[in-house]
Amino acid sequence: MRRPLTERHEVLPALAEVFREHGFEGASLTRIGQATGLGKGSLYHFFPGGKTEMAAAVLAEIDAWFEAHVFAPLCGVQDPERAVGAMLESIGRYFHSGRRVCLVGLFALGDARGTFARPVRTYFRRWVDALASALVRGGLAPASAADLAEDAVMTIQGAIVLTRALEDPRVFERAGSRVRERLRLKRR
Repeated sequence: MRRPLTERHEVLPALAEVFREHGFEGASLTRIGQATGLGKGSLYHFFPGGKTEMAAAVLAEIDAWFEAHVFAPLCGVQDPERAVGAMLESIGRYFHSGRRVCLVGLFALGDARGTFARPVRTYFRRWVDALASALVRGGLAPASAADLAEDAVMTIQGAIVLTRALEDPRVFERAGSRVRERLRLKRR
């Protein structure tokens, strides 16, 4: 039997997986309790705002991870090709080569869309903008960079869905290769 989680930050990975597996609406307190080993009282101690606060905390943790591993490197690394390569490697690890659902995308499509519209919109906007900034540093015009960045994020998100639907991680790998090829930073 696993030990019960005793600190708020320890609970977040288990919460994220419950939300990934069942969506916001399907993530009952019973399921959350089973995944965390915590009773309702302990869950409300950590998250007085209930399930909405739990989901918001999970989204904030995802945002922090992407800030550290995707957004900041895209904006700060001087070599844009290296930044793009690092982004693809980081998201490959994060999404388990497409076998892990994008929880932010799930919230964008699910019943909780209105509740979490701002963090969802911000996450995707920051990703597209950070990638576009790297492409501009690579010599692309801002409008072309924005179009390519948006296309890359769409391709990655679609690859996650298709990888899971077909149960074939090679789909995600092929999508990553296509994105890398499309984003080759030669002066255009």
